[in-house]
Amino acid sequence: MALNVEDINLTDWDFWRRPHDERHAAFRALRNEPGLPRFEEPDIVVVPRGPGYRAVTRHADLVEVSRRPQDFCSGKSAISIPDLPDELHEFFGSMINMDDPRHAKIRRIVSRAFSPRMIQRFEDRVEEVARRIVDGLEGGTGDFVADVAARLPLTIICDLMGIAEDRYRTVLDATNVILAGNDAEFLPAGDPEQVALALLEAGQTLKDIVEDLGRKRRVEPADDLVSALVNANIDGESLTDQELGSFFILLVVAGNETTRNAIAHGLDLFTRHPGQRALLTGDFEARIPGAVEEIVRYVSPVTWMRRTATRDTTLNGQDVKEGDKLVLYYWSANRDETVFEDADRFDILRDSGGHVGFGGPGPHFCLGAHLARREITVMFRELLRRHPGVRATAEPERLEASFINGIKRLPYALS
Repeated sequence: MALNVEDINLTDWDFWRRPHDERHAAFRALRNEPGLPRFEEPDIVVVPRGPGYRAVTRHADLVEVSRRPQDFCSGKSAISIPDLPDELHEFFGSMINMDDPRHAKIRRIVSRAFSPRMIQRFEDRVEEVARRIVDGLEGGTGDFVADVAARLPLTIICDLMGIAEDRYRTVLDATNVILAGNDAEFLPAGDPEQVALALLEAGQTLKDIVEDLGRKRRVEPADDLVSALVNANIDGESLTDQELGSFFILLVVAGNETTRNAIAHGLDLFTRHPGQRALLTGDFEARIPGAVEEIVRYVSPVTWMRRTATRDTTLNGQDVKEGDKLVLYYWSANRDETVFEDADRFDILRDSGGHVGFGGPGPHFCLGAHLARREITVMFRELLRRHPGVRATAEPERLEASFINGIKRLPYALS
């Protein structure tokens, strides 16, 4: 698709309703333009319109920003282009919205809680849950997101934290609201104040669940991550209730939504590309690591993150002013032709090692990348071993959002 750069508006929801091929063509045009194009911020009632933002679309630029947290900070709001109001920042301001030294403190505590024993326990648990999910597939058809893709990461994360099974649905519904973007299925259409209220209620629901559990685990620890987090103490520092609640929101949102969308997109891709499926099943164990990386590169479950310039500086020869908002489009960087040959081709044999689907290098690289890779691997191993003909039977129903490349529903058949 030939597209003039002046016709591209990344702020317009109509852009994010376009077919994927058209959006990729637009980002290709932006990558080929010099400089960092500027766009107006969205005009929403609950947040004053800011000065605009600059789109970082090239792989080299995005990697450079990620490596320089002292020049490009996350603390202003990594997950929102407008500066979040204090009440929203309170809920969603976990590690992803922090800079050092506070970011380093929380990451140290969280990393200590993920002990080798706990990691091994939940790696084994992934296999058990995946087998149970496949065991329960009945009738041969259904919605792959509800039946498979959403269930594995949700179960693992809730189990990891010690959340009771009767709360799983509540957790899933709240995460759907938080990452709904502009999708009227999950958020009130046309009423920004009601949208903000829905987001606050969803955040409060998740915080209440984990904070209540955290208070119990301080008195009666159990063999779960919440117990490890609330009782961890590094150099006299531990997590507050607020930090625990915000971390849980990050964990269930990033860990659940990212992995479930990678799994759903994976089935869609292997249906569209039967030759790639044949390559994978021909030598699954040797090829699944590359297949996982290629799925994440190709679909980029998280589309973008924001950074803010802390001072006047340059980015690969381009002037950046203090206070400039930079939006890092992982979706674009993962299709950069200067890094990935024939970047629009899905190829599980390619070297996708430079992809930024789990974030760029630096302090904000995804803490759960290892677990996500494990879940995607195990789910496809179990599915393709027992149902080698599993396939999507219709187009995916896509989430209307810019932040997440989400699939709401995907019809499938087992054979």
